[in-house]
Amino acid sequence: MIALMALAGLFIFGYTGKGVTQKTSVQNSANALASRSFLTATEASFDFGSISMKDGNVTKNFTVTNSTNKTVTIATVLTSCMCTSAFIVEANGNTKGPFGMAGMGRVPPADEAIPAGENRIIRVVYDPNAHGPSGVGRINRLVTLTDTEGGTLDLEIKALVTP
Repeated sequence: MIALMALAGLFIFGYTGKGVTQKTSVQNSANALASRSFLTATEASFDFGSISMKDGNVTKNFTVTNSTNKTVTIATVLTSCMCTSAFIVEANGNTKGPFGMAGMGRVPPADEAIPAGENRIIRVVYDPNAHGPSGVGRINRLVTLTDTEGGTLDLEIKALVTP
């Protein structure tokens, strides 16, 4: 009797798991298509490796390109944590920002138009001291660019923070 119940439980668990996986996969595909930005980045993720709190802020420049035949405008730039800030380096070398985490003070609109075929630098600055001593360990932060069409592009930084 116990063996029969165990077998039935495995069958139900396996069936439920397949249904959830298929549904989630379809939803993820639909979400990916709905939120794909017209902007691209040759490098969308960067790992600083091991960084020390005592050495202070680290910076990574990401190049974002408009590979379409029309102007694409970045509407917002948001970070996933207050320890991370982002800036747009304009074609003339000036910078816009800082852009930060939603809900943590005013985040200015980006309103950066990128003509067809051109690119911009997104400068990401991570402060390893922002979380104090409890901030040591592995980190993973995102900077999300949203264009006026609703498309998003995520830029990611990673590091192992040491004291």
